[in-house]
Amino acid sequence: MESYTHYLHKTGEYGVVYQVSHPIVFIEGLPSVKTREVVLFENGQKGEVFGITRGKVEARIFSHEPIQVGAKVTRTDELVSIPVGPELLGHTIDPLGVPLDPADRYVQPKQSRSLDAKPIDISGRQKIATSLSTGVSLIDLLVPLGRGQRELVIGDRKTGKTSLLMTTIKTQVNLGVVAIYAAIAKKKSDIKKLQEFLAVEKITDKVIIIATSAYDSPSLIYQTPYSAMAIAEYFRDQGIHSLVILDDLSTHAKFYRELSLLARRFPGRDSYPGDIFYTHSRLLERAGNFKHPKVGEVSITCLPVIEIIEGDLTGYVSTNVMGITDGHIYLDSNIYYQGMRPAVNIPLSVTRVGRQTLNKLAREMNKTLTVFLTRYDKLKNLSHFGQELTSEVKKNLLLGDLVYKFFNQPYQETIPNVVQLVLMSMILQDLIDNKQMMDQTKKGMIKACAEPETKKFFDSLMKTNDLKGFNQNILNSKDQLIAFSKLT
Repeated sequence: MESYTHYLHKTGEYGVVYQVSHPIVFIEGLPSVKTREVVLFENGQKGEVFGITRGKVEARIFSHEPIQVGAKVTRTDELVSIPVGPELLGHTIDPLGVPLDPADRYVQPKQSRSLDAKPIDISGRQKIATSLSTGVSLIDLLVPLGRGQRELVIGDRKTGKTSLLMTTIKTQVNLGVVAIYAAIAKKKSDIKKLQEFLAVEKITDKVIIIATSAYDSPSLIYQTPYSAMAIAEYFRDQGIHSLVILDDLSTHAKFYRELSLLARRFPGRDSYPGDIFYTHSRLLERAGNFKHPKVGEVSITCLPVIEIIEGDLTGYVSTNVMGITDGHIYLDSNIYYQGMRPAVNIPLSVTRVGRQTLNKLAREMNKTLTVFLTRYDKLKNLSHFGQELTSEVKKNLLLGDLVYKFFNQPYQETIPNVVQLVLMSMILQDLIDNKQMMDQTKKGMIKACAEPETKKFFDSLMKTNDLKGFNQNILNSKDQLIAFSKLT
């Protein structure tokens, strides 16, 4: 960006700060200024126009140092933008594109994008028809996602939300998708842990982190998810699929509330501004599945996060985001403390477009599992009364326990979709009847799936598009499948 003098000569306008409620400043002058325009102060600090009321300009400042009353400011006739390009891969930057680590070797991209772009309208979109694999068996089999879907991840603090997202990032990056992680007002230690995870999994060079800490200016924190979405839109235009994680929007809403109250905007429910729904919906509408002239279709999949307190799903911001997104995955603290990982509450989790992306086999498996687990939960509640159980009920209870043990998955572990389906079929057909055998077979299959020769064998099992035929294929190949347990 050029100097204050350059923009003063270019626009011929300047204003004077007459009041400061840091990070909001109130300015007199600048008759031609527009909302969301960047303004430059004489000391070099940057801000963005937040609102214009009766000729007075409200601007939010991006730096920690407050502006002095009487300081001069000029308009730039530019919108807030971020440098975008493949050069960002493997780097951790702030919402304006500045690397957080001064020692980071960083070549700034030449192209820039405005942070607040208009979402593509319905004529430029495609139906979500391709399944998105997370590598987490419980999600892929019971709450499936589609490529281009906006799925909310919601739960109490420390219930494994970030762990679930890390597994999803690892799976998608290995499939060639660019992952963009927006860490909104996070502790520096949390950002460091994220970087260490990516380094251990050797996927750092395929992920971009846009991070702000709680010590940054609320104005800069507010821009974090918009920067992530602007970068995703660059890759969208290049024909590359992207996955955007917004962690988390409840924190983003709190900082937007702070900015609005300082700007004297009328507070609504829970003191949030009246346009909080519009703010998040405009952001999340930028994700989706889009038409592309060269590759046919390209997607931006968005997984926003909301942190709730004591399992209360009825909060203002959480219900707002639920209304905007295409479903939600609810991580329950009670399930978490029982030792289940991921701690997903299946009955309370919803996916509105994910099932339409499944083929017939996966859809039938999803339906079969849902019906079985519903019946299992009823039988488990009935068994608490101490009634004498039949052998059939006992068998179903043992089978249900084994299914949940299969769903209990460490977050570092990713399971290919074919292995998930094969193992679940073997469990439901009593070919596997204990946890030790299940774990050994699972490890052997994951290992075998990485080999081209055995991959062909798994592909042959999947040739049928019918659950009955698939189960028969598993029965016919049971000896070969059980032999995979000896690979561990």
